[in-house]
Amino acid sequence: MGKRLLLSLLLLAAGPLAAQPAAWLAEWPRTDFARRSVDLSEIISGGPPKDGIPAIDRPRFRPAGEIRLEEREPVITVRIGEAVRAYPLRILIWHEIVNDELGGVPIAVTFCPLCNTGIVFDRRLDRRILDFGTTGKLRNSDLVMYDRQTESWWQQFTGRAIVGELTGASLVMLPSRLESFARFRARHPDGEVLVPPDPDLRPYGTNPYAGYDRSSRPFLYDGPLPEEIAPLQRVVRVGAEAWSLALVRERGRIEAGDLVITWEPGQASALDGRLIGRGIDVGNVVVQRRLPDGRLEDVVYSVDFAFAFRAFYPDAPLHTR
Repeated sequence: MGKRLLLSLLLLAAGPLAAQPAAWLAEWPRTDFARRSVDLSEIISGGPPKDGIPAIDRPRFRPAGEIRLEEREPVITVRIGEAVRAYPLRILIWHEIVNDELGGVPIAVTFCPLCNTGIVFDRRLDRRILDFGTTGKLRNSDLVMYDRQTESWWQQFTGRAIVGELTGASLVMLPSRLESFARFRARHPDGEVLVPPDPDLRPYGTNPYAGYDRSSRPFLYDGPLPEEIAPLQRVVRVGAEAWSLALVRERGRIEAGDLVITWEPGQASALDGRLIGRGIDVGNVVVQRRLPDGRLEDVVYSVDFAFAFRAFYPDAPLHTR
């Protein structure tokens, strides 16, 4: 028996892991459960087993002009140098992680449907390149990823390793946009668009969480709910600060210090109706920083459900008016 597994079994007998399924130790023999930055009781099973939601490791793309999607369909757009790609949520909602390389940079494009959180990470860490899969676990209803090199567990919402050898490490987040396919195609007519690894593998274009936008409570979450806003209202998060999407929508443009946040209509919610491209219009958000010379550059942001922002940032400012 390996020393790490023996230590984990001793810890289990001692109690710290008693609240967790014993199957974790058998399913994750390479994960060092003795190293962690969160209480393991905060992590629960989301239902699927390890890799039960399969990440895409060999992504395929086609030119935007050859793709037929609804104009309002949401995509995560990433640009590095002159290379630009769009990753439709109709695919990400079924896979949650795409391990890719763009402009010479290894990236992970991630989407957690239960938090509506789309984030792009640089996969480089301390001179090695990580690739990611899904654990099947959740914390605060948010995707817990794992890297295949050390099988450490990572919180998608924060980009930090929370269990295992790499506990405490952080991934660099890269600027991206959550926008409609029409806006992506207009800005980048020669850009590439992710296509399904196998069109028959999943019912791409449908929403397995139909009606989630209209729920009164989040799924698989029993933590405190925000007081100033409904838990499943969207917020625009930049770092540890957020603005309600309703406020951004009402004003159209918000300037906060050197940040410029804008909203325009024309993007469907991926989590409303059965068909993603026909969901309610939640609009397009762009967040940029004004440089000293007056130019604007994209910054890292996400459009999250309010409960998730409050769960991870309980004391951070959330502007609703």
